[in-house]
Amino acid sequence: MEAQVIKSLLESFGIPSVLQSNAAPSVHLLTVDGMSAVSIMVLASAAEQARELILKESPPNPDGETPE
Repeated sequence: MEAQVIKSLLESFGIPSVLQSNAAPSVHLLTVDGMSAVSIMVLASAAEQARELILKESPPNPDGETPE
């Protein structure tokens, strides 16, 4: 899932989140090889609930398995 979609999902369940990236925002669409990786940060107290929501809402991989 895209980072902004995950952020919106978490916030719709009342879990505040912050996106963090090392690449400049204007570069995101042009980067390759993980250079535009984005971290989604939540409070430690909400981490498990956030992880469960993301896993529940993630589409299955092409091999049919849910991402870990």
